[in-house]
Amino acid sequence: MTIFKKTTSLVAGMIAVAVLGLGSAHAAEKFNLSPDISNRLRAEKDEAAIKAIAPGFKFVNPGKFTVAISPWDPPVSTYATDAKTVVGTDPDLAQLIADSLGLQLEIVAVAWEDWPLGVSSGKYDAVISNVTVTEQRKEKFDFSTYRNDVLGFYVKKDSKITAIKEPKDVAGLKVITGAGTNQEKIILEWDRENVAAGLKPIEVQYYDDRAAADLAIQSGRADVEFNPNASLAYSASIKDATRLVGTVSGGWPVSAEIAVTTRKGAGLADAVAIAINDLIKQGKYGEVLKRWGLTSEAITESRTNPPGLPKSGS
Repeated sequence: MTIFKKTTSLVAGMIAVAVLGLGSAHAAEKFNLSPDISNRLRAEKDEAAIKAIAPGFKFVNPGKFTVAISPWDPPVSTYATDAKTVVGTDPDLAQLIADSLGLQLEIVAVAWEDWPLGVSSGKYDAVISNVTVTEQRKEKFDFSTYRNDVLGFYVKKDSKITAIKEPKDVAGLKVITGAGTNQEKIILEWDRENVAAGLKPIEVQYYDDRAAADLAIQSGRADVEFNPNASLAYSASIKDATRLVGTVSGGWPVSAEIAVTTRKGAGLADAVAIAINDLIKQGKYGEVLKRWGLTSEAITESRTNPPGLPKSGS
């Protein structure tokens, strides 16, 4: 296996930024990134969910559902065109859950690394920010699932690669992925299996930003990108320059789910799961995912604290 890390040169960066600028304009047309959230889907109070809140539970701010969200990447969550309002799938779902619990929604934008301490210390009622259920996290947090964790393989639109389903399909390819992520663990394991079987090694590439990765795919310096399907599907939709050739669970070889995360034993997880299940039945959950192009990641039932990804080495 060859590991390749690339930072963009000044010229390449300028070209990529120009391309992304056009993509952002297209995104504004295809997805609603307006800071006006008055048309955000709403729900009625869910008495069953409200009754499931543990007696004595106190919300951080009375009458409000205070939710931490990291605006990391569309369509899951990002900033609107005003660079202040947080929009996307997770904020929309947070609104529906808040409505179901009879509360006002208060979103707090946080850095990804800050949410664990914020939730465990009681600074936020919950985090809804693409958090995967793991056995290690379950030691400190409770989970109410709301989406499947799906990773996607994306190639240039005119690539000769038609499908990636198993390790041998990436043998000898130049694959972009994220350092220190579940997808990196998967692609490195696939590479180990390929080499053991006598197949060509993978060249794993890491890029410092979205623009550099896009440019690498379009210029042919990389063959495929393997990262969360949600963000790559969004990019493919607005730019029409890449296409999906395969998906795997974020917990390969086991399944993985994304969940609303609350403090361990706080007594809110069951109520959130009930609310999500009623939203699924009402069709409003599906409407939110459809709005942001994530229907393929829908679940049929929310579960409280399901089996999570195993601890490393277990």
